[in-house]
Amino acid sequence: MENMSLTTDERIALAILFIRGQKVLLDIDLASIYGVKTKRLNEQVKRNTNRFPQDFMFQLSDEEKKQVVASCDHLNKIKFSNSNPYAFTEHGAIMLASVLNSPLAIETSVLIVRAFVKLREILSTNAELAKKIMELETRYDKHFKVVFHALRELMNDEILKVERPKIGYQIAPGKE
Repeated sequence: MENMSLTTDERIALAILFIRGQKVLLDIDLASIYGVKTKRLNEQVKRNTNRFPQDFMFQLSDEEKKQVVASCDHLNKIKFSNSNPYAFTEHGAIMLASVLNSPLAIETSVLIVRAFVKLREILSTNAELAKKIMELETRYDKHFKVVFHALRELMNDEILKVERPKIGYQIAPGKE
């Protein structure tokens, strides 16, 4: 996340990964966003372990680490690290602001919340649209079946997927 030409919002959005079925930010990315060294961030977490239960953070396995390094160019520097990075959920990332307790950390935590909220909105929009189409399909007769089928195809069309910015990283099924 060293590209400073990106706004903080963009840096956060690009740093969100999808690991173990959760949207998370890695310690290295959070340290960069919060303007501290990763070592300092992890020291603060260790000093405040009671603030970081398992649903707030977890440490990546060796396999997960390999996958994120292979998929995210900016994470190459952790490839040879002796320890695996920590992944923080939205709540864990916000809790970090309270343990880091700097003006930048507090300001940045607001941006992190907004990034996670925006991601939730993007993901829910497609689900809501599919639900509305199903409701309409049950209400109207078979003459519109072709129309509804075409709408579903458009929702799944690769063209639409390319137009949306990709957010996060998803581990291949069965690799968790």
